[in-house]
Amino acid sequence: MGWLHTARFLTTAPRLEFLPPHEWPEIAFVGRSNAGKSTCINTLAQQKRLAFASKTPGRTQSINLFALGRQGLTDAVLADLPGYGYAAVPQQDKLRWQQVMASYLVTRENLRGVVLLCDPRHGLTELDNILLEVIRPRVEQGLKFLVLLTKADKLNRSEAAKALSIARLQAGGGEVKLFSALKKQGVEDTALLLWQWTHPEEPAP
Repeated sequence: MGWLHTARFLTTAPRLEFLPPHEWPEIAFVGRSNAGKSTCINTLAQQKRLAFASKTPGRTQSINLFALGRQGLTDAVLADLPGYGYAAVPQQDKLRWQQVMASYLVTRENLRGVVLLCDPRHGLTELDNILLEVIRPRVEQGLKFLVLLTKADKLNRSEAAKALSIARLQAGGGEVKLFSALKKQGVEDTALLLWQWTHPEEPAP
């Protein structure tokens, strides 16, 4: 958790060609516009406004990068990708961002892991499944993958168990965890997993 607390804004890019090349392992956060992505990133980083949580889903239209590393030295990067699937976003913008995200997920060389955020009350949607198909070849080649079931505090125990079971079937080999920013459920487990993804040769801090 202390490592993620070092998160700081690095840059924002409206298109892939504006993303800076770097050698650090990168982890991408993706999901529908109302899945709680910004809240999840802020909770993991223990910061209130690192990732901007708009009251209007779908407002974020750029890829935002956040650097991680103690003493100001970067050793990993988080990539916050625009949320998808929100009805109020014009269709042409939706299509453009689907293409940008697909290109990023397929071609970003230092991408080490993908965290897909999903509201378990709705389950994985058609757009989520399309994203899974996009990254499947890279997952088979070793890309790490986690489905994070956000807003888990809104589920009772049996609902949570059912959501986990269904998501594991749909995740196609990826890990699945329950997460609640409100109750801090799954926060430490997720933080440890992200450390392991980006520091495979090092013991947990």
